[in-house]
Amino acid sequence: MKQPFSLPQKIHVIGASGRSGSALIKELQNQGCTVIALVRNPEKWHKINLSCDYRIIDLKDSPAMLADALQDATHIVNTAHARHAPAILKAGPKDATYVFLGSTRKFTQWPDSHGNGVLAGEQAFIKSGRKGVFLHPTMIYGSQGENNVQRLARLLRKLPIIPLPNGGKALVQPIHQSDVTKAVLSALSRQWDAPNSIVIAGGSVLSYKEFIQIILQQLGIQPKIFIPLPVSLLKTAAFFTKFVPFIPTIERDEIQRLVENKNFDITEMKEKLDFEPIEFTIGIKQTKL
Repeated sequence: MKQPFSLPQKIHVIGASGRSGSALIKELQNQGCTVIALVRNPEKWHKINLSCDYRIIDLKDSPAMLADALQDATHIVNTAHARHAPAILKAGPKDATYVFLGSTRKFTQWPDSHGNGVLAGEQAFIKSGRKGVFLHPTMIYGSQGENNVQRLARLLRKLPIIPLPNGGKALVQPIHQSDVTKAVLSALSRQWDAPNSIVIAGGSVLSYKEFIQIILQQLGIQPKIFIPLPVSLLKTAAFFTKFVPFIPTIERDEIQRLVENKNFDITEMKEKLDFEPIEFTIGIKQTKL
């Protein structure tokens, strides 16, 4: 990253062995920061092969362990699920700066445990009055082993035709992992005096059909036949994917959310975090499919 960041010297990262956590730690170390990794599974952590101090925590069942791990923290980033925000706020120092990764799933018209957990975590943060920010990314792609674009690419390789829920008209605005990392770095560089909440999204607003066409092009696959289908039929078909070994399992709720617009105004992101996200056509070229 070329953009200079005025980062704190030491940062505690919760969820360090996850995709966003490990990507963040690599960049923090590139920027010369001291990172304290907070991990639940030491074995998984060691497989990532990152060299920094780590502490074992249990976000669910051991508040004392978490409090001990955070006792010297001045800046805390949580890349684990946002539902853990209440426990982190209770265990962390009151004067620390907090950066949480949430999700734009909180806006869905078809709530699930993931979105409800994000809402509960954000509400706890706002009520706490702690300084910092909740960053809500759209669909994240571009990290190793991610489960969005790469999973879709595996499915597109298998399908002879592409079914499109309601014609694929719904809008998406995926954000590259590098921009998620950039948003967190910018948030850590900024002085916050209260709890804040910001949506972070990519530089391209695309219809779902356009989104798929770009992925097919990147895969080097000849254009396939698109068939507009009603959501009800696709939800029924999704049920049977769990019995087919060579394609990823698709949940019925995932189909429902495919007809929901997921585009957002990113003016606040640009103004407060001071960066321009990359276009999807650029980000997809940087993604291993």
